[in-house]
Amino acid sequence: AILRLVDLTFDVDSGRDLGGRVHHLAFRQDLPGRVDLWPVIAPSDKPEPGDWFDPVDMLPDEHHDVRLARMIAAQIKANIQAGTQIPTTDGPRPMRAGDVLILVQRRSVLFAEIIRACKAADLPIAGADRLKLGAELAVKDLAALLAFLATPEDDLSLAAALRSPLFGWTEGQLYDLARGRPGDLWRALRKQADRHPDTVRVLRDLRDQADYLRPFDLIERALTRHDGRRRLLARLGAEAEDGIDELLSQALAYERNDVPSLTGFLTWLETDDVEVKRQMDSAGNRIRVMTVHGAKGLEAPVVILPDTADRTPQERNELFELPDGTVVWKTPTEESPASIAGVRAARKLAQAEENLRLLYVAMTRAQCWLIVAGAGEIKKPEAWYNQISAGVDAARTEFARSAQALDGAPFTRLSFGDWPQDAPDKTIASARIPTLAPWAARRVAEPVRRPKLLSPSDLGGAKALAGEAAPTCEEAALRRGRQLHLLLEHLPATPPAGWPHMAEALLSTGEDAALADEIATLLDEVGTVLTAPHLQHLFTLGTLAEVPVTAEIAGRRALGTIDRLLVSPDHVLAIDYKSNAIVPDHAADVPDGLLRQMGAYASALAQIYPGHRIETAILWTRTAHLMPLDPDIVAAALRDTTIP
Repeated sequence: AILRLVDLTFDVDSGRDLGGRVHHLAFRQDLPGRVDLWPVIAPSDKPEPGDWFDPVDMLPDEHHDVRLARMIAAQIKANIQAGTQIPTTDGPRPMRAGDVLILVQRRSVLFAEIIRACKAADLPIAGADRLKLGAELAVKDLAALLAFLATPEDDLSLAAALRSPLFGWTEGQLYDLARGRPGDLWRALRKQADRHPDTVRVLRDLRDQADYLRPFDLIERALTRHDGRRRLLARLGAEAEDGIDELLSQALAYERNDVPSLTGFLTWLETDDVEVKRQMDSAGNRIRVMTVHGAKGLEAPVVILPDTADRTPQERNELFELPDGTVVWKTPTEESPASIAGVRAARKLAQAEENLRLLYVAMTRAQCWLIVAGAGEIKKPEAWYNQISAGVDAARTEFARSAQALDGAPFTRLSFGDWPQDAPDKTIASARIPTLAPWAARRVAEPVRRPKLLSPSDLGGAKALAGEAAPTCEEAALRRGRQLHLLLEHLPATPPAGWPHMAEALLSTGEDAALADEIATLLDEVGTVLTAPHLQHLFTLGTLAEVPVTAEIAGRRALGTIDRLLVSPDHVLAIDYKSNAIVPDHAADVPDGLLRQMGAYASALAQIYPGHRIETAILWTRTAHLMPLDPDIVAAALRDTTIP
């Protein structure tokens, strides 16, 4: 029935063809098929102005597009509840929501109304096949939250975030907070923290992290740690997940191109128009709504064509190329010379041919049931409804043609074969999500977290003598220290002749990579240490390098790494390398922070090697001087440390 209707709709004699006469042969000739031509919904009168607080883009209930959308949703739901059978090669089966594919010519008001009507009818629907990232409600809510985190004085963004599903405030709550406030909205909210503890807790946590986390991590923190993803999907539906995931993808893409600052990401997001395309061929058991152009290659048992009314395509191209190759600006139709009028006519003809090809694609997406509907003005011969209606009239002599009742109005049905009778499934109550058990909504208790490990090198106190270096040079000093430690770890096991090659291999790559002259300077300093006669016993076979140790210190677990460790049957010596530019003359003058570190090492080694004599020393690489430390001094320094 469907393929014969296609033949008659695109018959050469009717003046509508695809390049010649076509005749289709059905591959599954024994399967029944049907075509429904619903009555046209007449255009509604211009509505009276509504209340001032109504959304400006909301159509009235009597609008023809709204009525058609509700009719489609109601009919789909009625067919599913009635157990309408779908014929297949394996026998009939009950109709499911995933069997329905709704195709439109463009993403117009009707497109959005169909999605809204299906949601209102509790029908599972996959949402739009394409979406603008910046226009997604979930993305707008997250962007408002990010804008507030970037600028706490942005009252509008904070208000939008509070009213979003992320926090779920009512209009009354926001009004009570904003009315009569002395300063910005964030300050007023902090003063009412006892009334809104959860909101203030979440915002404070995100505000504390905004200067340190990348945009991706900040969004993920709001979505996961603070339950934002569940809240957004519960309010906006499963299709909102595509926008959320694409926003995270864009955050990662931004980090690859620029410094990941929050303000920069928001600016970049506003200026970049991102369009997301859903893979509708894997929409699951959900109704699919998409354009005909995007449906190429897809099929469905039931296809509905609601967008078949008159159309007046706009000429969007501002330039016309004349037959001689001259390019001219577009002129008004009534004022166009003959040359431009000829080009315009050729374009309209090409557009009409493309429109016919799209109609062919739309009709042939149906496997066994094609439903054609329309709303609004349907007067032009090229309107899809009129073209299909002409094909239905031509097919009345070849197929069983009957008038059915639809919402009190008759419609035309062409049928082939014996369509199976309805068989309601009593086990399927509705498409609503089942109620979850109480334990599923109960928040999991915070896990018991182990206290952070102490680091012997991070117990506070000064690490250098007065006049060592300006604070701005601290990072350079730390980098130089890491480079020296790397050489002192690996060069003792290498013959002196191979030191230059080894030093270049170690320091020419990585985060602390150095230039050739830097490597030479570092190698000179390390070479002086390794060749000093009084230090030879520190680097002999059997000594240990970069030894990790862990123990309880002042009631807390500590973890550190000792640069050089010498262990004998009754004696343990721990050595730490220091590259300070100013070397103290005596052990008593060693900065307190270094003494605390060595005291922590001594305490840990005493637990690991009971009965051994524990000693510590600092090896000053600048002077190749080994400075033993008094055990009492390092122990006193550790006792004076305040450990949080």
